[in-house]
Amino acid sequence: MADNKSTTGSAGRFGARYGRVARRRVAEIEAEMHEDHECPACGEHDVDRAGTGIWECGACGHAFTGGAYTPETPGGRTVTRSIRAALADDDE
Repeated sequence: MADNKSTTGSAGRFGARYGRVARRRVAEIEAEMHEDHECPACGEHDVDRAGTGIWECGACGHAFTGGAYTPETPGGRTVTRSIRAALADDDE
């Protein structure tokens, strides 16, 4: 018996199926999903996924929508930046 004991991570549930690259992508996505995320309302790092695209802060209870696996998507950041720029132009 081998003495090497290593953990398989979240994608270990797939065993030898689906290929190495697909299992690695799943593990990376799930690791990012379970990281600490900052609440847009209170700033605490206590945001958890409540459902697909629904995120909730454990500190203040603020619920908001985001991406399926991350609270903020790259597209969402771009849209927010564009809206801020457009509103700043209106003020001038």
